[in-house]
Amino acid sequence: MKEVIVLIGNYGSGKTELALNFAFRAAREGKKVELIDLDMVNTYFRLTDRGNLIKSREIRLVSPNYVHASVETLSLPAEVASAFALDWDTVIFDVGGDPAGATALGRYHEDFAALPEGSLKVLNVVNTRRPMAGTPEKLVHLMRDMERHSRQRVSGFVNNTNLARLACAEDLRDGYEIIREASLASGVPVLYTTGRPDLLETFLSEGHDSAFIGEPMPIETFMHRDWETFTKEGL
Repeated sequence: MKEVIVLIGNYGSGKTELALNFAFRAAREGKKVELIDLDMVNTYFRLTDRGNLIKSREIRLVSPNYVHASVETLSLPAEVASAFALDWDTVIFDVGGDPAGATALGRYHEDFAALPEGSLKVLNVVNTRRPMAGTPEKLVHLMRDMERHSRQRVSGFVNNTNLARLACAEDLRDGYEIIREASLASGVPVLYTTGRPDLLETFLSEGHDSAFIGEPMPIETFMHRDWETFTKEGL
């Protein structure tokens, strides 16, 4: 059965990074993967920036029209329909980082509704170090707004709390506490906790309730800022 993963969440929550990690994990398992960029809000971190890397993993990437074309207005390509029409094993959608960005997803409501039961997973990626995500109340409010705009119900939370290169296990710990309260208040389960392998290992060793951790998912960082990529390549 086709697996469809939709990643929504606040600006800066790390959806694009997780989209790559989910896609690469599926590709390593020998699955036929399509990765769809529906982020019409943030033009700085784009999946297209890692297009060669994605192609090297034999993953098909669909991006908004006019990306890298010096045009302000992005539009969705017709190729998005291939996510539903073609025989992929795994399809991953990276969706814009606010309710307005989630609207791009809403136009495919009927296509998602036609998927076999159990094949769709809508994940709310949360980084509590980002604006509008620092309290359980803010998380639930933003999630409900994105659900209305996207016309989808969230399947579960992803704790992806971090401060980029300054991230530590305390970030995941603090995120755990806030997301646990949001989960209890909303009834939406925590399905994944993600982070650098060393930080994730430290966090998991602390004995937190596994019901609010979900599946631990070590991730690799691919979406470096331009100056980080430049510095790394210059060493």
